[in-house]
Amino acid sequence: MKLSRYFLAGLACIIMTTQTSLAAMQDKGANGKVEWGVVRQFQIPSSPIDIAHSLDGKLAFVLTKGSEVLVYNNRGVLQGTIPVNKGVTSIALDPLGQFLHMSDSENNKFYTLAIDFVIDINGVDAPFKGKKDAPVTVAVFSDFQ
Repeated sequence: MKLSRYFLAGLACIIMTTQTSLAAMQDKGANGKVEWGVVRQFQIPSSPIDIAHSLDGKLAFVLTKGSEVLVYNNRGVLQGTIPVNKGVTSIALDPLGQFLHMSDSENNKFYTLAIDFVIDINGVDAPFKGKKDAPVTVAVFSDFQ
């Protein structure tokens, strides 16, 4: 059932953000009508405060006590770090994964950041027209229209 897989993936993400280490937890178990199993885990450099993950499960955004948002792919590889104000206490990702929303309790502010990713494309042996070292911009339309 698809719902149970998504539920378990979400549960695993929530478990990863708790203060207790997963080493002290069971890798799988059941209680009543609830079953769980750790899908993935990875070590982070600072205590987590909040987490948001993309709907496709490819990215996890972890807000830490170190006043930064760590962006990980689904293999646990750090993709980048976003510095934030010390008052930021919660984060959320929009459904398309294009905007990261943050609330700052110290400054009574709400922030929305546009999220983009830089991808290197190897074009060493690709044919070209014009200057060999000309800058190239690729536009991706993710609204499927």
